Amino acid sequence: MENILLSFENILNFHTLLILLIGVTAGIIIGSIPGFTITMGVALTLPFSFGMAPVDGIALMMGVQVGGSSGGLITACLLGIPGTPSAMATTFDGYPMVKNGEPGRALALGLWSSFVGTVISGIILIFMAPLLAEWALEFGPWEMFALMLFGISAIASLSEGSLIKGLIAGTVGIMFALVGSDPLMGTQRFTFGFSELLAGFNFLPVLIGLFAFSQLLGDIKNPPKALNVGDQTNVAYPVFKVIRDMWKSKLNVIRSSLIGTLVGILPAAGGSIANILSYDIAKKFSKKPESFGKGTQDGVIAAESANNSSIGGALVPMLAFGIPGDAVTAMMLGALLIHGIQPGPLLMQNQPVLVYGIFISLFLAAFLMLIVQSFGIKVFLKINQIPQHYLVPVILLLCVLGSFAVNNRIFDVWVLLIFGLIGYWMKSNQFPLPPFILGIILGPMVEENLRQAVSIDSNLTLFLTRPISGILIILAVLSMVYGVYNNFKAGQKAKEQMQKVS
Repeated sequence: MENILLSFENILNFHTLLILLIGVTAGIIIGSIPGFTITMGVALTLPFSFGMAPVDGIALMMGVQVGGSSGGLITACLLGIPGTPSAMATTFDGYPMVKNGEPGRALALGLWSSFVGTVISGIILIFMAPLLAEWALEFGPWEMFALMLFGISAIASLSEGSLIKGLIAGTVGIMFALVGSDPLMGTQRFTFGFSELLAGFNFLPVLIGLFAFSQLLGDIKNPPKALNVGDQTNVAYPVFKVIRDMWKSKLNVIRSSLIGTLVGILPAAGGSIANILSYDIAKKFSKKPESFGKGTQDGVIAAESANNSSIGGALVPMLAFGIPGDAVTAMMLGALLIHGIQPGPLLMQNQPVLVYGIFISLFLAAFLMLIVQSFGIKVFLKINQIPQHYLVPVILLLCVLGSFAVNNRIFDVWVLLIFGLIGYWMKSNQFPLPPFILGIILGPMVEENLRQAVSIDSNLTLFLTRPISGILIILAVLSMVYGVYNNFKAGQKAKEQMQKVS
C-alpha cells in the first residue's frame, strides 16, 4: 500500500498530468491522420523522455499510445479511412453507421469501447501479468502458426456477398505478401529485378492505398451526402445512451477486451490482428451476423475494445520478462534501459513505485482520452462539412506524406497509388477488402512460423499434439466451417427474398 501511495504521489502532480495530457492529445491527432502511426508518434517522443524522470517519460509515451489507438477511429468512422492499421475493422461498421445518419453514435460507441477495453486490460495487467507472461512464453512457432491460421480462417466470415470472391481476395493478398526476400533463406522472390521489392510491400502504404485512396476515388465519383452538423440528433449522443448500448453488448465488450489483451501479449501480433480477430469472433457469436458491415454497434464495439485492450496486453511480457510485445513497448523498454532500469522478473521487487506508476498512467491516460475526445466530438464531426474539393487533396497529401515517411522513399508512394487502384477495382466489382488485408498481414507470419517449426522438427504431428497449437488449429477449422455455413445461409436468404420480390 505504501508503494501504491508513493506511485500516486509521483503521478498525481500538475507536471506529470500535463505531460500525460499532452501525450494523449498528440496521440489522438497522430492516430487520426492516415499514415502517421502510433509507433511513429511514440518514436517522436522518445528523445524527449531521455531528459525526464522515468515515470514522466513512460507517462508521455503511454499517453501517445492510448490516444493514438483510440484516435484511429475518428477517420475510420467519418471517412471510412482507418487512421491507424489497428482501426481497420472499425471502418466495417463505423463508416456505414455514419452514412446511416448516426455519426455521433458511431464516435461515442468507439470512444467508450476504447476506454472500457483499456481499463479491462489494465486490470488484467495488474493482477495477472506474471501468469500471462509465462503463458505467452509457451508460444513457439507451432503455436504462432496455429494462431495466424485461426486469423486466416476469418476470411470465410468476412467474405461479404460471395465466398468465392472472398477466397480469391485472400489468396491474392497472400500472393502479394510473398513478394520480397525469403524470410529464412534470404533468396529473392517475385522481385522481377526491382531492388525496391527486396523488402516486399510495406504494409502501411498498402493499407492506406486500399482504404484511403480507393475511398477517395469512390467519393470523387459518387460524392457522399454531407451530414447536417446543426442537427443535434446527429452530433450529440448522450452518455446514458452510450452506457445503455454498451450494457446491451456487455458480453461482446468483455469478450473483445479479453481477446485484445491475450493477442497483445503475443510478440509481433498487436492491435491490427486483435482488431480483425475480435470483429470476426463477435460476428460468429452474434444473433444477427447479417447486420455486420451495415452499421451495427456490435461491430464497432468489438473492433475498438480489442484495439485498445491490446495495449495492456503488450505491457505484460515487457514488465514481467523484459520482452517487448510490439514496437511501441520496445521503445518503452529502451527508455527504461537508458535510465538504468532493467525490466524483468525482479522489476516489481526492485522498482515497485515505478511499476505501479506505469499501471496508474495507463488508467489516467484512458480517462484523459475519454475526456479529450468527448469534448472534441463536435469538432471531429465538422470534417464531414468540408467541401469535397478541399477535403480530397488534403487527405491525399496526408496519405502521401504518411506513406513516404515509413521508409523515406518515393517507391512507397507508388505502392499507395497502385494498391489504391486495386482497392477501387475490388470495391467496384464486389470483391471484399478484409480478406485481402488479412492475406497481406497474416500470410508472411503463417509462412515464417510454419517453416521455422518444420526446420526445428520435421514431425508435423507436433502441430496437433502440442496442446495450445492443437486447440487453435481445431478452432481454425471450426471457424472456417462456420463461416462457410453462414455464407451459404445468407445466400439462401437472399435468394428467397428475391423470389418473394419477383
